[in-house]
Amino acid sequence: QVQLVESGGRLVQAGGSLRLSCAASGIIFTIATMDWSSQAPGKQRELVAGITSRYSTNYADSVKGRFTISRDNAKNTVYLQMNNLKPEDTGVYYCRASYLGKDYWGQGTQVTVSS
Repeated sequence: QVQLVESGGRLVQAGGSLRLSCAASGIIFTIATMDWSSQAPGKQRELVAGITSRYSTNYADSVKGRFTISRDNAKNTVYLQMNNLKPEDTGVYYCRASYLGKDYWGQGTQVTVSS
């Protein structure tokens, strides 16, 4: 059974930082592509950052230079370091694992950035 558990979301002031974590189980983590998406109220879910099994990364233009995605294969965990947060970063952040042709999602963690 594949399980992704996100944590780290909370209320933070604009300009602040957060680190989100996503712990994976039930997959061979080292071969999974992992990414983070966010969904603001009333909007579609959007890809924020991704990292492949070979540590290649990609970012949405809106977060380049502010967010950093990383992974720790020994801990089966992917992280999203979020710096210089803006109110428009507010939303539920979801972790996804793309593994053997299937996508698996976590339950999400709420990030709220106050102005």
